[in-house]
Amino acid sequence: MTAGWGAAPSARELTAAEQLSADELRALQLGRLQWTLRHAYENVPFYRKKFDEAGVRPQDCRELADLAGFPVTTKHDLRDNYPFGMFAVPPDQVRRIHASSGTTGKPTVVGYTAEDIDTWATVMARSIFAAGGRPGHKVHVAYGYGLFTGGLGAHYGAEKLGCTVIPASGGMTARQVQIITDFRPEIIMVTPTYMLTLLDEFERQGIDPVTSSLRVGIFGAEPWTEKMRAEIEARAGLHAVDIYGLSEVMGPGVAQECVETKDGLHIWEDHFLPEVIDPVYGNVLPDGETGELLFTSLTKQALPIIRYRTRDLTALRPGTARPAFRRMDKVTGRSDDMIILRGVNVFPTQIEEIVLGTAGLSPHFQLRLSRRERMDHLTVVVEARPDAGGEQRSAAAAEIVGRVKDGVGVTVAVEVVDPETLERSVGKLKRVIDERPKD
Repeated sequence: MTAGWGAAPSARELTAAEQLSADELRALQLGRLQWTLRHAYENVPFYRKKFDEAGVRPQDCRELADLAGFPVTTKHDLRDNYPFGMFAVPPDQVRRIHASSGTTGKPTVVGYTAEDIDTWATVMARSIFAAGGRPGHKVHVAYGYGLFTGGLGAHYGAEKLGCTVIPASGGMTARQVQIITDFRPEIIMVTPTYMLTLLDEFERQGIDPVTSSLRVGIFGAEPWTEKMRAEIEARAGLHAVDIYGLSEVMGPGVAQECVETKDGLHIWEDHFLPEVIDPVYGNVLPDGETGELLFTSLTKQALPIIRYRTRDLTALRPGTARPAFRRMDKVTGRSDDMIILRGVNVFPTQIEEIVLGTAGLSPHFQLRLSRRERMDHLTVVVEARPDAGGEQRSAAAAEIVGRVKDGVGVTVAVEVVDPETLERSVGKLKRVIDERPKD
Protein backbone atom coordinates (compact mmCIF):
# COMPACT_ATOMS: atom_id res chain seq x y z
CA MET A 1 0.00 0.00 0.00
CA THR A 2 1.18 3.55 -0.72
CA ALA A 3 0.16 6.50 1.42
CA GLY A 4 -2.86 8.29 -0.01
CA TRP A 5 -3.19 6.06 -3.09
CA GLY A 6 -4.27 2.60 -1.95
CA ALA A 7 -2.89 -0.37 -3.86
CA ALA A 8 -0.45 0.39 -6.66
CA PRO A 9 -1.91 -0.22 -10.13
CA SER A 10 -0.93 -3.43 -11.85
CA ALA A 11 1.06 -3.46 -15.07
CA ARG A 12 -2.14 -4.46 -16.88
CA GLU A 13 -4.02 -1.48 -15.45
CA LEU A 14 -1.21 0.92 -16.37
CA THR A 15 -1.06 -0.34 -19.94
CA ALA A 16 -4.81 -0.85 -20.55
CA ALA A 17 -5.09 2.13 -22.91
CA GLU A 18 -2.21 0.76 -24.97
CA GLN A 19 -4.36 -2.25 -25.88
CA LEU A 20 -6.98 -0.13 -27.68
CA SER A 21 -7.31 -0.55 -31.43
CA ALA A 22 -6.76 2.51 -33.60
CA ASP A 23 -10.52 2.89 -34.09
CA GLU A 24 -11.20 2.51 -30.38
CA LEU A 25 -8.57 5.13 -29.53
CA ARG A 26 -9.96 7.62 -32.08
CA ALA A 27 -13.47 7.12 -30.74
CA LEU A 28 -12.27 7.68 -27.18
CA GLN A 29 -10.35 10.80 -28.22
CA LEU A 30 -13.29 12.25 -30.13
CA GLY A 31 -15.70 11.80 -27.23
CA ARG A 32 -13.25 13.36 -24.79
CA LEU A 33 -12.39 16.18 -27.21
CA GLN A 34 -16.06 17.08 -27.69
CA TRP A 35 -16.52 17.13 -23.90
CA THR A 36 -13.43 19.35 -23.48
CA LEU A 37 -14.60 21.87 -26.10
CA ARG A 38 -18.03 22.11 -24.45
CA HIS A 39 -16.50 22.35 -20.98
CA ALA A 40 -14.16 25.16 -22.04
CA TYR A 41 -16.81 27.07 -24.00
CA GLU A 42 -19.40 26.92 -21.23
CA ASN A 43 -17.09 27.72 -18.30
CA VAL A 44 -14.17 29.87 -19.53
CA PRO A 45 -15.12 33.34 -20.86
CA PHE A 46 -11.81 33.53 -22.76
CA TYR A 47 -12.65 30.43 -24.81
CA ARG A 48 -16.26 31.49 -25.39
CA LYS A 49 -15.02 34.79 -26.83
CA LYS A 50 -12.28 33.14 -28.93
CA PHE A 51 -14.65 30.54 -30.36
CA ASP A 52 -17.30 33.17 -31.12
CA GLU A 53 -14.75 35.40 -32.87
CA ALA A 54 -13.55 32.43 -34.93
CA GLY A 55 -17.12 31.48 -35.82
CA VAL A 56 -16.94 27.99 -34.31
CA ARG A 57 -18.93 26.17 -31.67
CA PRO A 58 -18.14 22.95 -29.79
CA GLN A 59 -20.77 21.08 -31.84
CA ASP A 60 -18.78 21.90 -35.00
CA CYS A 61 -16.23 19.26 -33.97
CA ARG A 62 -17.65 16.08 -35.55
CA GLU A 63 -14.31 14.38 -36.18
CA LEU A 64 -10.77 14.83 -34.88
CA ALA A 65 -9.63 16.74 -37.98
CA ASP A 66 -12.20 19.45 -37.21
CA LEU A 67 -10.03 20.62 -34.30
CA ALA A 68 -7.82 22.43 -36.84
CA GLY A 69 -10.62 24.98 -37.30
CA PHE A 70 -10.53 26.07 -33.66
CA PRO A 71 -8.29 28.94 -32.43
CA VAL A 72 -4.96 28.33 -30.73
CA THR A 73 -4.04 29.24 -27.16
CA THR A 74 -0.72 30.91 -26.28
CA LYS A 75 1.28 31.58 -23.15
CA HIS A 76 0.32 35.25 -23.54
CA ASP A 77 -3.35 34.26 -23.29
CA LEU A 78 -2.72 32.57 -19.96
CA ARG A 79 -0.78 35.58 -18.70
CA ASP A 80 -3.50 37.99 -19.87
CA ASN A 81 -5.99 36.03 -17.75
CA TYR A 82 -3.72 35.88 -14.68
CA PRO A 83 -4.26 34.48 -12.16
CA PHE A 84 -7.43 32.36 -12.39
CA GLY A 85 -9.27 33.58 -15.50
CA MET A 86 -8.65 30.34 -17.43
CA PHE A 87 -10.07 28.06 -14.72
CA ALA A 88 -13.22 26.15 -15.69
CA VAL A 89 -14.36 25.05 -12.23
CA PRO A 90 -15.39 27.00 -9.09
CA PRO A 91 -12.55 27.84 -6.67
CA ASP A 92 -13.75 25.31 -4.09
CA GLN A 93 -13.12 22.49 -6.58
CA VAL A 94 -9.45 23.43 -7.13
CA ARG A 95 -7.18 21.25 -5.02
CA ARG A 96 -3.75 22.37 -6.29
CA ILE A 97 -2.23 25.44 -7.95
CA HIS A 98 1.08 25.45 -9.80
CA ALA A 99 2.75 28.24 -11.77
CA SER A 100 5.69 28.87 -14.04
CA SER A 101 8.66 30.89 -12.82
CA GLY A 102 7.43 34.06 -14.51
CA THR A 103 10.98 35.26 -15.25
CA THR A 104 9.82 37.00 -18.45
CA GLY A 105 6.56 38.43 -17.11
CA LYS A 106 3.57 37.24 -15.12
CA PRO A 107 3.71 33.52 -14.38
CA THR A 108 1.30 31.15 -16.08
CA VAL A 109 -1.01 29.69 -13.43
CA VAL A 110 -2.52 26.21 -13.64
CA GLY A 111 -5.08 24.55 -11.41
CA TYR A 112 -6.02 20.94 -10.70
CA THR A 113 -9.13 19.26 -9.32
CA ALA A 114 -8.73 16.13 -7.22
CA GLU A 115 -9.47 14.06 -10.34
CA ASP A 116 -6.89 16.06 -12.33
CA ILE A 117 -4.24 15.23 -9.73
CA ASP A 118 -5.12 11.55 -9.91
CA THR A 119 -4.97 11.64 -13.73
CA TRP A 120 -1.57 13.33 -13.54
CA ALA A 121 -0.28 10.76 -11.07
CA THR A 122 -1.55 7.99 -13.36
CA VAL A 123 0.20 9.25 -16.52
CA MET A 124 3.36 9.83 -14.50
CA ALA A 125 3.18 6.28 -13.12
CA ARG A 126 2.72 5.05 -16.69
CA SER A 127 5.75 7.11 -17.73
CA ILE A 128 8.01 5.76 -14.96
CA PHE A 129 6.88 2.22 -15.81
CA ALA A 130 7.72 2.77 -19.50
CA ALA A 131 11.16 4.05 -18.43
CA GLY A 132 11.84 0.82 -16.55
CA GLY A 133 10.59 1.70 -13.08
CA ARG A 134 8.74 -0.95 -11.08
CA PRO A 135 6.92 -1.08 -7.73
CA GLY A 136 9.45 -1.23 -4.92
CA HIS A 137 12.13 0.75 -6.73
CA LYS A 138 13.53 3.79 -4.93
CA VAL A 139 13.18 7.00 -6.95
CA HIS A 140 15.48 9.95 -6.23
CA VAL A 141 13.52 13.06 -7.27
CA ALA A 142 15.92 15.96 -7.86
CA TYR A 143 13.47 18.14 -9.75
CA GLY A 144 12.53 21.29 -7.85
CA TYR A 145 9.49 21.16 -5.60
CA GLY A 146 7.06 24.03 -5.05
CA LEU A 147 5.17 25.90 -7.75
CA PHE A 148 7.28 24.20 -10.45
CA THR A 149 5.41 21.06 -11.57
CA GLY A 150 8.48 18.82 -11.87
CA GLY A 151 9.06 17.71 -8.29
CA LEU A 152 5.51 17.01 -7.16
CA GLY A 153 4.56 15.53 -10.53
CA ALA A 154 7.38 12.99 -10.32
CA HIS A 155 6.69 12.41 -6.61
CA TYR A 156 2.98 11.58 -6.98
CA GLY A 157 3.61 9.41 -10.05
CA ALA A 158 6.31 7.37 -8.35
CA GLU A 159 4.09 6.83 -5.30
CA LYS A 160 1.17 5.88 -7.55
CA LEU A 161 3.37 3.22 -9.18
CA GLY A 162 4.28 1.84 -5.75
CA CYS A 163 7.84 3.14 -5.62
CA THR A 164 9.68 4.57 -2.62
CA VAL A 165 10.26 8.30 -3.15
CA ILE A 166 13.37 10.19 -2.01
CA PRO A 167 12.23 13.86 -2.32
CA ALA A 168 15.68 15.43 -2.66
CA SER A 169 14.56 18.45 -4.72
CA GLY A 170 17.31 20.61 -6.27
CA GLY A 171 20.50 22.08 -4.85
CA MET A 172 22.93 20.91 -2.15
CA THR A 173 24.78 18.88 -4.77
CA ALA A 174 27.31 17.29 -2.43
CA ARG A 175 24.50 16.13 -0.15
CA GLN A 176 22.61 14.68 -3.12
CA VAL A 177 25.63 12.53 -3.98
CA GLN A 178 25.79 11.34 -0.37
CA ILE A 179 22.07 10.47 -0.39
CA ILE A 180 22.40 8.53 -3.65
CA THR A 181 25.42 6.69 -2.26
CA ASP A 182 23.76 5.86 1.07
CA PHE A 183 20.10 5.30 0.08
CA ARG A 184 20.91 3.44 -3.17
CA PRO A 185 18.00 4.46 -5.42
CA GLU A 186 17.57 2.66 -8.74
CA ILE A 187 16.01 5.65 -10.52
CA ILE A 188 16.79 9.36 -10.66
CA MET A 189 14.45 12.02 -12.06
CA VAL A 190 16.19 15.33 -12.79
CA THR A 191 17.06 17.80 -15.55
CA PRO A 192 19.87 16.51 -17.79
CA THR A 193 22.10 19.51 -17.09
CA TYR A 194 21.83 19.00 -13.34
CA MET A 195 22.63 15.33 -13.83
CA LEU A 196 25.90 16.44 -15.40
CA THR A 197 26.52 18.58 -12.32
CA LEU A 198 25.87 15.56 -10.09
CA LEU A 199 28.30 13.46 -12.14
CA ASP A 200 30.94 16.15 -11.74
CA GLU A 201 30.38 16.05 -7.98
CA PHE A 202 30.65 12.26 -7.85
CA GLU A 203 34.02 12.51 -9.58
CA ARG A 204 35.15 15.45 -7.42
CA GLN A 205 34.53 13.26 -4.36
CA GLY A 206 36.60 10.48 -5.92
CA ILE A 207 33.56 8.24 -6.60
CA ASP A 208 33.09 6.60 -9.98
CA PRO A 209 29.38 7.26 -10.72
CA VAL A 210 29.20 3.97 -12.64
CA THR A 211 29.48 2.22 -9.26
CA SER A 212 26.32 3.91 -7.93
CA SER A 213 22.99 2.10 -7.59
CA LEU A 214 21.34 4.20 -10.33
CA ARG A 215 20.11 2.18 -13.29
CA VAL A 216 17.64 4.56 -14.97
CA GLY A 217 17.69 8.33 -15.35
CA ILE A 218 14.44 10.05 -16.41
CA PHE A 219 15.47 13.45 -17.74
CA GLY A 220 13.28 16.33 -18.85
CA ALA A 221 12.31 20.00 -18.49
CA GLU A 222 14.81 21.16 -21.15
CA PRO A 223 15.98 20.07 -24.61
CA TRP A 224 18.95 17.69 -24.69
CA THR A 225 20.77 15.84 -27.43
CA GLU A 226 21.76 12.30 -28.30
CA LYS A 227 25.39 13.18 -27.56
CA MET A 228 24.40 14.30 -24.08
CA ARG A 229 22.54 11.01 -23.63
CA ALA A 230 25.66 9.10 -24.69
CA GLU A 231 27.85 11.07 -22.26
CA ILE A 232 25.48 10.58 -19.31
CA GLU A 233 25.07 6.86 -20.01
CA ALA A 234 28.82 6.34 -20.35
CA ARG A 235 29.73 8.28 -17.21
CA ALA A 236 26.85 7.04 -15.02
CA GLY A 237 26.35 3.50 -16.29
CA LEU A 238 22.57 3.86 -16.57
CA HIS A 239 19.79 4.09 -19.14
CA ALA A 240 19.03 7.76 -19.92
CA VAL A 241 15.48 8.32 -21.15
CA ASP A 242 13.51 11.42 -21.99
CA ILE A 243 10.26 12.62 -20.39
CA TYR A 244 8.15 15.47 -21.75
CA GLY A 245 5.56 17.76 -20.30
CA LEU A 246 4.75 21.35 -19.54
CA SER A 247 2.69 22.88 -16.77
CA GLU A 248 0.11 24.46 -19.08
CA VAL A 249 -0.85 21.04 -20.45
CA MET A 250 -0.46 19.05 -17.21
CA GLY A 251 3.15 18.94 -16.05
CA PRO A 252 5.66 16.15 -16.69
CA GLY A 253 4.10 12.94 -17.98
CA VAL A 254 2.53 14.10 -21.24
CA ALA A 255 4.93 11.83 -23.17
CA GLN A 256 7.64 9.36 -22.26
CA GLU A 257 10.52 7.61 -23.97
CA CYS A 258 10.49 3.82 -23.52
CA VAL A 259 13.66 2.27 -22.14
CA GLU A 260 13.58 -0.68 -24.56
CA THR A 261 13.75 1.50 -27.69
CA LYS A 262 14.91 5.04 -26.77
CA ASP A 263 13.57 6.28 -30.10
CA GLY A 264 11.39 9.24 -29.17
CA LEU A 265 8.60 9.92 -26.71
CA HIS A 266 5.28 8.09 -26.84
CA ILE A 267 2.46 10.56 -26.22
CA TRP A 268 -0.31 9.40 -23.88
CA GLU A 269 -2.91 10.19 -26.51
CA ASP A 270 -5.86 9.06 -24.41
CA HIS A 271 -5.31 12.27 -22.39
CA PHE A 272 -3.41 14.66 -24.68
CA LEU A 273 -4.13 15.22 -28.38
CA PRO A 274 -1.07 16.45 -30.34
CA GLU A 275 -0.79 18.45 -33.55
CA VAL A 276 2.26 19.83 -35.34
CA ILE A 277 1.87 23.10 -37.24
CA ASP A 278 4.00 25.35 -39.39
CA PRO A 279 5.19 27.89 -36.77
CA VAL A 280 4.88 30.77 -39.24
CA TYR A 281 1.70 30.03 -41.19
CA GLY A 282 -0.18 27.91 -38.64
CA ASN A 283 -1.31 25.11 -40.96
CA VAL A 284 -1.31 21.55 -39.62
CA LEU A 285 1.60 19.46 -40.91
CA PRO A 286 1.41 15.74 -41.65
CA ASP A 287 3.12 13.22 -39.40
CA GLY A 288 6.85 13.07 -40.10
CA GLU A 289 7.29 16.80 -40.80
CA THR A 290 8.99 19.00 -38.20
CA GLY A 291 7.15 21.99 -36.84
CA GLU A 292 5.73 23.46 -33.66
CA LEU A 293 3.94 21.13 -31.26
CA LEU A 294 0.38 21.90 -30.11
CA PHE A 295 -1.56 20.07 -27.42
CA THR A 296 -5.24 19.87 -26.53
CA SER A 297 -6.10 18.32 -23.18
CA LEU A 298 -8.80 15.65 -23.29
CA THR A 299 -9.57 15.00 -19.62
CA LYS A 300 -8.51 18.08 -17.63
CA GLN A 301 -11.22 19.66 -15.54
CA ALA A 302 -9.79 22.73 -13.79
CA LEU A 303 -7.78 24.07 -16.73
CA PRO A 304 -8.83 22.67 -20.10
CA ILE A 305 -6.37 23.78 -22.76
CA ILE A 306 -7.24 24.02 -26.47
CA ARG A 307 -4.55 23.84 -29.15
CA TYR A 308 -1.83 25.18 -26.87
CA ARG A 309 1.25 26.40 -28.74
CA THR A 310 4.14 24.85 -26.86
CA ARG A 311 6.84 26.53 -29.04
CA ASP A 312 8.68 23.18 -28.98
CA LEU A 313 9.92 21.91 -32.34
CA THR A 314 9.39 18.23 -33.15
CA ALA A 315 7.71 15.77 -35.52
CA LEU A 316 5.09 13.06 -34.92
CA ARG A 317 5.79 9.45 -35.91
CA PRO A 318 4.12 6.04 -35.53
CA GLY A 319 4.46 4.26 -32.19
CA THR A 320 7.00 1.50 -31.65
CA ALA A 321 7.32 0.14 -28.10
CA ARG A 322 3.79 1.45 -27.43
CA PRO A 323 2.20 0.97 -30.91
CA ALA A 324 -1.18 2.46 -29.96
CA PHE A 325 0.33 5.89 -29.35
CA ARG A 326 2.28 8.11 -31.70
CA ARG A 327 5.81 9.19 -30.84
CA MET A 328 7.25 12.67 -30.91
CA ASP A 329 10.90 13.20 -31.78
CA LYS A 330 13.16 14.43 -29.01
CA VAL A 331 12.64 18.21 -28.87
CA THR A 332 15.59 19.83 -30.64
CA GLY A 333 14.77 23.40 -29.71
CA ARG A 334 12.06 25.98 -29.27
CA SER A 335 10.80 28.43 -31.82
CA ASP A 336 11.15 31.19 -29.22
CA ASP A 337 14.71 30.10 -28.20
CA MET A 338 15.98 30.30 -31.74
CA ILE A 339 18.78 32.81 -32.26
CA ILE A 340 18.72 34.64 -35.57
CA LEU A 341 22.34 35.64 -36.10
CA ARG A 342 22.98 37.70 -39.21
CA GLY A 343 20.07 36.00 -40.97
CA VAL A 344 20.91 32.42 -39.92
CA ASN A 345 18.73 30.40 -37.54
CA VAL A 346 20.81 28.97 -34.68
CA PHE A 347 19.56 26.62 -31.95
CA PRO A 348 21.47 25.92 -28.71
CA THR A 349 21.25 22.17 -29.38
CA GLN A 350 23.27 22.61 -32.58
CA ILE A 351 26.10 24.14 -30.56
CA GLU A 352 25.73 21.48 -27.87
CA GLU A 353 26.34 18.68 -30.39
CA ILE A 354 29.58 20.36 -31.45
CA VAL A 355 30.78 21.06 -27.89
CA LEU A 356 30.14 17.47 -26.79
CA GLY A 357 32.10 16.20 -29.77
CA THR A 358 35.19 18.33 -29.07
CA ALA A 359 38.04 16.85 -27.04
CA GLY A 360 39.15 18.71 -23.92
CA LEU A 361 35.80 20.40 -23.27
CA SER A 362 33.13 19.73 -20.66
CA PRO A 363 29.37 19.78 -21.45
CA HIS A 364 28.93 23.05 -19.53
CA PHE A 365 28.55 26.03 -21.87
CA GLN A 366 26.59 29.21 -22.47
CA LEU A 367 25.82 31.31 -25.54
CA ARG A 368 26.28 35.05 -25.03
CA LEU A 369 24.79 37.48 -27.51
CA SER A 370 26.26 40.96 -27.79
CA ARG A 371 26.20 43.83 -30.28
CA ARG A 372 29.26 45.56 -31.69
CA GLU A 373 29.13 48.29 -34.27
CA ARG A 374 25.46 47.53 -34.98
CA MET A 375 26.22 43.86 -35.64
CA ASP A 376 25.10 40.94 -33.46
CA HIS A 377 27.88 38.67 -32.20
CA LEU A 378 27.67 35.25 -30.54
CA THR A 379 30.29 33.99 -28.09
CA VAL A 380 30.34 30.36 -27.01
CA VAL A 381 31.66 30.23 -23.44
CA VAL A 382 32.58 26.66 -22.53
CA GLU A 383 34.42 25.06 -19.63
CA ALA A 384 37.56 23.01 -20.21
CA ARG A 385 37.93 19.59 -18.68
CA PRO A 386 40.27 19.55 -15.65
CA ASP A 387 43.08 17.81 -17.54
CA ALA A 388 42.99 20.08 -20.61
CA GLY A 389 46.10 22.27 -20.92
CA GLY A 390 46.51 25.56 -22.71
CA GLU A 391 47.37 24.11 -26.11
CA GLN A 392 44.42 21.70 -26.05
CA ARG A 393 42.07 24.54 -25.02
CA SER A 394 43.25 26.69 -27.92
CA ALA A 395 42.86 23.79 -30.34
CA ALA A 396 39.37 23.06 -29.02
CA ALA A 397 38.29 26.70 -29.42
CA ALA A 398 39.54 26.75 -33.01
CA GLU A 399 37.77 23.46 -33.73
CA ILE A 400 34.44 24.83 -32.48
CA VAL A 401 34.80 27.97 -34.59
CA GLY A 402 35.41 25.86 -37.68
CA ARG A 403 32.68 23.30 -37.04
CA VAL A 404 30.06 25.98 -36.28
CA LYS A 405 31.02 27.83 -39.45
CA ASP A 406 30.85 24.67 -41.56
CA GLY A 407 27.84 23.05 -39.90
CA VAL A 408 25.63 25.96 -38.85
CA GLY A 409 26.78 28.64 -41.24
CA VAL A 410 27.73 31.44 -38.84
CA THR A 411 30.95 32.81 -37.39
CA VAL A 412 31.17 32.75 -33.59
CA ALA A 413 33.79 33.57 -30.99
CA VAL A 414 34.78 30.88 -28.49
CA GLU A 415 36.02 31.42 -24.96
CA VAL A 416 37.32 28.38 -23.09
CA VAL A 417 37.22 28.98 -19.33
CA ASP A 418 38.42 27.04 -16.29
CA PRO A 419 36.35 24.16 -14.88
CA GLU A 420 33.48 25.13 -12.56
CA THR A 421 33.52 28.73 -13.81
CA LEU A 422 29.95 28.81 -15.15
CA GLU A 423 27.05 28.82 -12.73
CA ARG A 424 25.72 25.30 -12.23
CA SER A 425 22.09 24.53 -12.91
CA VAL A 426 19.73 23.18 -10.26
CA GLY A 427 16.72 23.40 -12.56
CA LYS A 428 16.26 24.45 -16.14
CA LEU A 429 19.50 25.76 -17.59
CA LYS A 430 19.50 29.17 -19.21
CA ARG A 431 21.70 28.52 -22.22
CA VAL A 432 21.36 31.89 -23.94
CA ILE A 433 22.47 35.12 -22.25
CA ASP A 434 21.34 38.13 -24.28
CA GLU A 435 23.59 41.07 -23.48
CA ARG A 436 22.44 43.22 -26.40
CA PRO A 437 21.08 46.72 -25.70
CA LYS A 438 17.31 46.79 -25.40
CA ASP A 439 16.85 49.89 -27.54
